[in-house]
Amino acid sequence: MTRLSRRSLLSAAAIWPVLACTAEGQPQSSATRANEARFADSEWRRVTDAQWRERLPAASYQVLRHEATERSFTSPLNDEHREGTFVCAGCALPLFRSEWKFDSGTGWPSFFRAIEENIGTKSDHQLGYERIEYHCAQCLGHQGHVFNDGPRPTGLRYCNNGVAIRFIPA
Repeated sequence: MTRLSRRSLLSAAAIWPVLACTAEGQPQSSATRANEARFADSEWRRVTDAQWRERLPAASYQVLRHEATERSFTSPLNDEHREGTFVCAGCALPLFRSEWKFDSGTGWPSFFRAIEENIGTKSDHQLGYERIEYHCAQCLGHQGHVFNDGPRPTGLRYCNNGVAIRFIPA
């Protein structure tokens, strides 16, 4: 009978999370994989980093393509209250409806619901603890993070970078 050492057990346990990860090593839900698969052949997936840099304003490029965060209370979209749709600033895919927006007091545009089939999520540990990052399922542009401290009916707060979205009035 083979006896497993503590090191062997720990090594084997460490490999299991890799099986459910994206290429970047971040866990991904089955809904995210399905959402992103819908757009797998999209022209937006073939845009190079240099092309994104040319197409986007500098702040939008840093947020959408390199997961930066804009300073709070700097986005004019934080005060946008008209009827319409918020779309990805990279590819114009609709992400939120105006009736889902609320003032979270955080200084970033916040929503309690997203157009679920148009977003993907992944686990983010950049700050030393787990957060759920969400991004556009079509161009994979980083949008922000979702938290469980939002209002009813969902209890969610999609905390979005204003430079990562555009507002299209109804």
